[in-house]
Parts: sequence; structure tokens; C-alpha cells
Amino acid sequence: MTHRGPRWGRCPRQAWRWAALCGALWALPVQALPRFDEVKAAYRASDTVVEDRRGVPLQAVRTDRTQLRGAWVPLTEVSPALRTALLLSEDRRFYEHAGVDWQAVGAAAWGNLWNSRTRGASTVTMQLAGLLDEDLAMPGGGRQSRSGVAKLGQAATALRLERQWRKDQILEAYLNLVGFRGEVVGVGALSARLFQKYPSGLNHDEAAIVAALVRAPNAPARRGADRACALLREQKLAPDCSALATYTAQRLALRHSERLDADAQLAPHLARRVLAGIAGPTPPARVRTTLDAGLQRFARDTLRLRLRELRNRHVEDGAVVVLDNATGEVRAWVGSSGGGLSQAAEVDGASALRQAGSTLKPFLYGQAIEQRWLTAASVLDDSPVGLNTGAGLYIPQNYDHRHKGPVSVRTALGSSLNVPAVRALVLVTPERFAQRLTALGLPLTHRGDHYGYSLALGSAEVSLVSLTNAYRALAQGGLYSPWRAVGDAVGDGKPVSAPVVRVMGAAAAYIVADVLADREARVPTFGLANALTARYWAAVKTGTSKDMRDNWCVGFSKRFSVGVWVGNADGEPMWGVSGTTGAAPVWRAVMDELHRRHPDPQAHRPPPPPAGLVQQAVHFEGGLEASRNEWFVAGTEQAEIRPASARGVAHTLIQSPGDGTIYALDPDIPLHAQKLMFKGVDGLPARWAWRLDGRRLGPAADRAWPMWPGKHVLELVDERQAVRATARFEVRGAQVRAPAPSPARR
Repeated sequence: MTHRGPRWGRCPRQAWRWAALCGALWALPVQALPRFDEVKAAYRASDTVVEDRRGVPLQAVRTDRTQLRGAWVPLTEVSPALRTALLLSEDRRFYEHAGVDWQAVGAAAWGNLWNSRTRGASTVTMQLAGLLDEDLAMPGGGRQSRSGVAKLGQAATALRLERQWRKDQILEAYLNLVGFRGEVVGVGALSARLFQKYPSGLNHDEAAIVAALVRAPNAPARRGADRACALLREQKLAPDCSALATYTAQRLALRHSERLDADAQLAPHLARRVLAGIAGPTPPARVRTTLDAGLQRFARDTLRLRLRELRNRHVEDGAVVVLDNATGEVRAWVGSSGGGLSQAAEVDGASALRQAGSTLKPFLYGQAIEQRWLTAASVLDDSPVGLNTGAGLYIPQNYDHRHKGPVSVRTALGSSLNVPAVRALVLVTPERFAQRLTALGLPLTHRGDHYGYSLALGSAEVSLVSLTNAYRALAQGGLYSPWRAVGDAVGDGKPVSAPVVRVMGAAAAYIVADVLADREARVPTFGLANALTARYWAAVKTGTSKDMRDNWCVGFSKRFSVGVWVGNADGEPMWGVSGTTGAAPVWRAVMDELHRRHPDPQAHRPPPPPAGLVQQAVHFEGGLEASRNEWFVAGTEQAEIRPASARGVAHTLIQSPGDGTIYALDPDIPLHAQKLMFKGVDGLPARWAWRLDGRRLGPAADRAWPMWPGKHVLELVDERQAVRATARFEVRGAQVRAPAPSPARR
């Protein structure tokens, strides 16, 4: 083998360069260096941390897209394996030199003379100098510049750093500021991105891969694996280099989540909403909200548990909102059940618009009571009704497809009967009702006439947070103010000092709340045993939208308002889930937790009544309902309640079917299961009978008739076969063929 000697022609030039660089270190101007605690305090993760009302972290949201930086990692939380591998790779005499490794400098100079490849002379301290000073920084995000000027500046700064900082501080700052692969900066972000671990948990193989990435951040996986294997050999750890190469390639190829504490991320939807409302080019490092972290976790976990129980009912999404009645502050905001249950975890169910169902009825009755058109003791007829509209005949149905006959407003609202609510809307009118809902902050997108009489049954779309805040207005005696989630802004962008607006009279609001808290008023529909019955005073209402697509439970105690939505983000209907079986158990559990956290010895007592209320003992004629003490707006009180005769005021003695109605058979439902109810007004003589298409059917009692296509004539006849009332209707069914006529009829 021939020995290759130095290139002597180049030797004086190289030696002179190193001598000049070393001698010039002491001639550089002295600039103030930041202290370690200043660097640590100025460090910013790429996330903004959203906190609860006490400063407890709720959610981390990525707000810096230029670099991925995790939280600052103390040196004590970095695994010994990583510290060893890093110093072995970058600066093995780190604890021996004073900032510049003169031995490495000499080796580098000698290597330049022989034109051979040697270790670089840049120490960890010199590299940190480049990370702290942009003028000394690495070009293009790679290794430090090899130019003489940059190297000279790094060396001078390193000598001063070693005099002012401790070795552990230098190493800790370096590990947090050094750039790795792509956008990743700092060992905390890299450990999470590649290994889904905290730096304290990195083993020898992973530590060697990290050290290799410091040397060559964007090198191919194979090159990084070779470097990592060499580091492990130096430590005499006998690595399996083939397996390490496969593992390195796998780690670098996979796109892992940036989050290690997914379960600790409690409020993603509200956090994004809050940050979107903050102006300025630089988002703050931390944002304080009005939420309660403990309550937020409880509400989220309770919702998830209930949805797991409903999994076989085709339900996967839900949302929960908790508001403080007095301040409007959001205490909990659960926008989704989460990725483990929902296929649309990013959709915020608390702010998404959904059909309100029966949850709008309290505001309808409150408006009618306030206008003195109705009282809580007024009697409404829960029987079939057909209303002419521009789109045809509107025939509302109750949830259970049954009718209770004459009922009081208290029973109609407490039991959520649909037909009486529509009759109440006839008095109020859809346009007036829509104006009231808008004043309560509900985001109606159309005028009342667009919804028509279906508005009484919740055909308008609302958000859970706006609906819960409207119920909060009931809890506040008819006073509306915006909700808010942060200290200096509210949900609709108005300042905290936005004026409180009276939307409903205090007396009417109290009566509605009293009805919603009356468990006996719910009995006709819900029975006594249900999730709405609490040990403390609470007013609550459930609602289910058309085809069971949305399920609501909203209510309030004296201190908090709670709203729960259960359904599917894609609008798919649930399978047999009602308000009391879907959202209500979650509502009850959250409300129970609130009362456990904020005990009140007087929680079982109703709130004091406002001025303008009168309590009156009422008696219902004919035992229609049990006698009771009832609340009235002053001047509307009555002692005796006498229902009007249905027969005396009816336009026709046949309540169902409506004259001129067209019914359509559903081809997806078996024909034998589709029946039409024949119903007359109350009090028809026992000897009267039904006659359909000229054939006697039997006594004029309520009768379910199996529908058949064609035009039909239903007659109500007396004992002498005289026709007393007639209803003509048609049943259409394009996919149902009429039977062939029998030979006898031919």
C-alpha cells in the first residue's frame, strides 16, 4: 500500500486559516448573551394551550404551521440512552471542553491537510450558539455553516456560553432547539412524531436513530440506520442492524399523530372556535376560558358511555353544553363523542344546526300565556285536526299516534302533546312565534310563514348552544343575554357588557318553568319513572325531530342550564330512540354532577315567584283533570274550568279523516300495517254508525281501517240511517294493485 502524504502546497494556506480563526476569537466584539431562563421563557411551542377557568389545560391547538415544536422538555425527562447517543455522535468531550473542542479542531485541520474525512469540530455548545443567533444559524435548516466566519462566531459565542451557563443548561436548551427532520424542532416533538413516546421513554435503538437524525436530518432512511447502528456498536450493544434498518424506514415513513395525550384533549371544538375569534397575526401561547376541566371530562365521558350503550340503536354522535344561568358562562362544551365512536368527530354538534323537535314548545306556550290567550289551566283539544295551508292539508300527529282528548295546557306541555301545540300556534301565529324565537337567540333562517304550523313541532333548525341559552332565558325569568366562553368576548362576538334584554314576561316564564318541573304533568306520556325526574328542582324538556334524526334534552336548575343532543352527524335516523332513552340520561347525569359539585340545601325548593303571579285553586268540570292549585298571570285566574262541547263547536262531526284529504301508501311499509283512524267528535250517540262506500262498518266509535287505494266516501249515519256527516278522501298507492273482481261481482 502506498502512503498518501499531505498536499504540502496547500498546507501553509490551511494552517494559516485555522491559526487566524483561533487567534481572532478574542478580538470579536462582546455582545450580551441571553440567560438560560430567558431562552426557556421565550420558547414557544407550535400549539396554543386553551385553559379552563382555573388555568388547567383543556386543549392544545396547532397555531404555528412553520415548525412543529412540543412543550419544553427538562433534561431530567430525557432518557439517559438519548443523552449518551447524542453526545457520542455530536460532542463526545462535551463535559471536558470549555465550549470549543481544540482537540477536534486540530484533528479537523490535520484532516484538511491530508484531504481525509474526519469528525467535525463543531461542539454542542457551538451548535447551540447558531440556534440562539440567526447570524450564526444553520443555512437552510441543515447543519451549521462550515464557512470560516460563521465557525468563528459560533466558537466565540460558545466560549462565552460556557462561562455563563451550566453544562446541563446547554444540553437541555440544545435538545429543545435543535432541528430534526422536516418541520420538527426539539426532541419532544420528534419523539412524539416518530415513536409516539415522551423523550424519557426512548430506548437505545430509538435514541441512536434520534442522534443520527441530528447529524443528517433529511438523509435517507438507510443512511440514518447505518449511522444509528454504528453508534450502538460504539456502545458495545450488539445491534441487529438489519432489523434496525427496517424499523428506521418504518418510523420515518409513517405519519403519526402529534398528540401523545389524546385523552387529555378535552375541548377540541370549543378551542378551535375560541381561537378563530382571536384577532392578530400571532396567536397567544395560552387562552383562558370559562370552562371547568373536571366537569368537561365528566360530560364527555358520560356522553361516550351512553352512546356505547346505544350503539345497537344506530346512534354514534352527541353533544353537551352547560351554561351558568347568572353569567352565561360556558362550563362544559362537548362537541362530539370522539373518534372512537363517531365517523365525524371533527363536526361540532354543539353548534351544528338540527331540527329542534318539541323543545320549542315551552316558548310557544309562554308567548300565549304572556299575551293572555291561554293559561296553564286552559283546555285544548287533543284530537285530530286538519289545517289548510298553501301546501295542502296539515294534519299533526302525536308522538305515540294517540290522542288524549281535552287536556289542560299544563298537561299538553308536560306530556309534549303535538296537536294542542299546533292549536296554540293557531292563536299565536307562526310569524309572531318566529319573531319570539329569534329574539331568544335561535338562528332561524326563514320567516315564520315559511315554516307554517310545523314550527310548533320544531321544524326550524337550531344549534344546541343557542337552544340551551334560550332555556337559560327561561331560568332567568325571561331575560336574554349572550353566552360566553372567554373572559372578554361572548359567543356571538358582542362584548360582555352587551345589554340584557327582556324577551318574555317574568310571570309567563315562571309558569312555563313550573310546568316543565311538574313530574305529574309528564305522566300521560312519560309515566312517573323516567330520567327527567330528579331529587332537586329542575325544569326539563325533551324533543325528537322528524324520523328520529335528532334527539334533545334541555333543561335547567336554579343555577345551571344543560343541553344534550344525541343523533348522527350525517343525519341518519336512529332506531327507536326517544328523548327519555337517548339524551335524557346524559342530561340527568350531568345535572346530578353539577349538584354534587355545587351543593345547595335549598335545591329541592322551586325559585321564588316574581311579581304579577297569582296562585288559584282550580276545579275541572266533569273530572277532566284533578283539582289543583294553579299559577296565573294576574288578571287571568279562574276557579272553574269548563271545556267547550266538541260537538257544539265542530264544523263537522267527523274528525278523521278530513274531508278532501289524500293519503299515500308507503311502499316500504307492509300494507296490512298502514291503517287510517276513523274518529268522530266526543259524545256521539251509541246507536250511530260508520258507513264506508255504502257499506255499514259498525258503531261510530274510533275505528282503525286498513287503507286501500281508491276514492272513498265515509258517512256518519244515525239510527234511522240518515246521513249526519260525510267525509270524502282518497288513498293513493302506485305500487299496490287492486284485487281482481270476483266472478259473482262480474
